Amino acid sequence: MTALTAFSVAADAPLDTPEQLEEQLRFIGATRYHSLHPFHALLHGGKLNQGQVQAWALNRYYYQSTIPIKDAVVISRFRDRDTRIEWRHRIADHDGDIGTEGGIERWIKLTEGLGLDTDYVESAEGILPATRFAVEAYVHFVREKSPLEAIASSLTELFAPNLHEERISGMLKHYDFVNPEVMSYFSRRLTQAPRDSEFALNYVKQHAKTPYERQLVCNALIFKTNVLWVQLDALYHAYVEGHVPPGAFVPAMP
Repeated sequence: MTALTAFSVAADAPLDTPEQLEEQLRFIGATRYHSLHPFHALLHGGKLNQGQVQAWALNRYYYQSTIPIKDAVVISRFRDRDTRIEWRHRIADHDGDIGTEGGIERWIKLTEGLGLDTDYVESAEGILPATRFAVEAYVHFVREKSPLEAIASSLTELFAPNLHEERISGMLKHYDFVNPEVMSYFSRRLTQAPRDSEFALNYVKQHAKTPYERQLVCNALIFKTNVLWVQLDALYHAYVEGHVPPGAFVPAMP
């Protein structure tokens, strides 16, 4: 097996047209997106205690707070001004701007609402090693791979709105320590993610001109689904199965 096909979901799937590329990307999402992970079933079904939800929010903050750094790296890969202009609103979406709230601030509302100290959350001292490694691997990927692959790795946004809807309804239903205000990050992403994913999908369909390039796009999306999946694997191992590594956040007894 070559390095190119090592990540392939269906190595024999035709990738001769932009439409076949989109079909394969949606297949990857349907079979590999982290909405399928058992940790999410526990989270959305009200099966976790507050400490376990805190651990999820704490670790996910490191990912969320790194997204604008990742997007700044993506922008740096492009000489094309129009692409840079289009992409830079993603940084504002997460960082906010002077006098406006961004996604990182909305995530802090979540962690504060769950009872976590903000200085501790922002320090990233208590995150799992796998969280750190996965997030840093994502930044490394967009820096080292081609600009086409860097954009393609963001295509998990195609599948995010359904997950956000499930998360909002499930967590509000099952947890008395959650309210609509602390869930505002997800409510906002219901409109942001479709806008972002539409641009990225159109970009890869237009610029991946050969079956080889379309396979690179598919592999980039698979890499990103792995980045998301492994973070939930680590959370499950640590906070459901009880194997918290040294130095990581330890919830108070429920």
